[in-house]
Amino acid sequence: MGSVIELFLVMMVIATLAFAPLGYFIYMYTKKNGEPFGDIEPHGDSESPLLNTLEKIIHKVTKRT
Repeated sequence: MGSVIELFLVMMVIATLAFAPLGYFIYMYTKKNGEPFGDIEPHGDSESPLLNTLEKIIHKVTKRT
């Protein structure tokens, strides 16, 4: 009977370690009113030299065809 209790405790430790990241994410998500990692900038709205260059290349290619 002792081995069943030991197995149960080991499995509980493993389950706790496995689901801890999920619990942390749920905690952070509910803590900040639906924003899991605080205020973040929406994807695609930021200016970057790479995006500007790619946009120019795309416009040049579409004008040729």
